[in-house]
Amino acid sequence: MPYQNITASLSAADIQEIKAAFATIEAKLPFLVTLSAEERRNLFKMGDKRLSFVNTSLIAAQSNRDILPASFDLDEFARDYQLAANLTEVLIGLRQLTEQVDDTLMAVGSEAMGSSLTVYDYVKTAAKKTPGLKTIAQQLGERFKAIKSKAAKAAVDS
Repeated sequence: MPYQNITASLSAADIQEIKAAFATIEAKLPFLVTLSAEERRNLFKMGDKRLSFVNTSLIAAQSNRDILPASFDLDEFARDYQLAANLTEVLIGLRQLTEQVDDTLMAVGSEAMGSSLTVYDYVKTAAKKTPGLKTIAQQLGERFKAIKSKAAKAAVDS
């Protein structure tokens, strides 16, 4: 769907259903692990190109069982390959969904920020004549003071 102004909402019930769907996904994947940075470094990496290598190796092993030692667990190899192929398919879907959620969040966040800047401009203008708005204008302006001081500090440090 091409980006246009986003007019949508998520109810509390929608959020609960989405979280329940996440829980369902997690329940269907009870074998998921969390690797440390060191574990990730030490493991063989199997990307798309290597999936084909593993598939060909599996076919070769299944077609030539007699060349493998008796201790080689061909059934486990086949299960590992199939799980890797299935998880690759799941990951592609999750990445697409994550990218869409991230892009939508960026777009709607930009819309909200644009509206906030418009309100800030009106508050600054109205604060000159409307009692009670000066404090709000100062509070909103704090965001820009922090940005200016970070930019000034970065310029000095460069």
